[in-house]
Amino acid sequence: MVQDTRPFTEQDHAILQSYLAVVDGVAALIGEHCEIVLHSLEDLQRSAIYIANGHNTNRKVGSPITDLALSSLHHMQTDNVSKPYFTKAKGNLLMKSVTIAIRNREKRIIGLLCINMNLDAPLSQVIHALIPTGTQPELSAAVNFANSVEDLVSQTVERTIEEINADGSVANNSKNKQIVTSLFEKGIFDIKDAIHQVAERLDISRHTVYLYIRQIKQDDSPEV
Repeated sequence: MVQDTRPFTEQDHAILQSYLAVVDGVAALIGEHCEIVLHSLEDLQRSAIYIANGHNTNRKVGSPITDLALSSLHHMQTDNVSKPYFTKAKGNLLMKSVTIAIRNREKRIIGLLCINMNLDAPLSQVIHALIPTGTQPELSAAVNFANSVEDLVSQTVERTIEEINADGSVANNSKNKQIVTSLFEKGIFDIKDAIHQVAERLDISRHTVYLYIRQIKQDDSPEV
């Protein structure tokens, strides 16, 4: 494959910059035993423009592209994700890797996102990254993995009803308003037709739901 030597545009640079958060997010999720490298193909001699957990291979920003990344690039003119492959890093560490192509609007590959898992990392380090610790935020309630927005609204409403009914401090004649307040705080009314679903489930009118929401917004408004 002949390297495309056309200069990068501002949009190309912006696309690559948008992947910085992806690098940080994947690193935060998987843990320190996973190295994520963002490569720009603008300059192969200094292609690494962002790295998380570079201690696994001792690479830093400004490192050149690897021969395997170049090989993956050769086979990714039609595919966007390479097949997983195994390599040996410095120190004879066994790595399992995958390379993802980053394309611009013209479908030109302008960068690569390389995810490298250190399979020789201590098991304790891997386990530590996968389980809750005291330094992490408090676990939230169960997440609704719904198949549709209707299911999302329905599941959230049912869970909220259970929460309010279990709260002995909420009077019976205030429960509907408290349920609507809780749903409002969860952002459920940002979903189209959620008000209709909530009203139907609580057996109240949509006008009542609108009234509760207006009162919530008024209470949240700063005094002038």
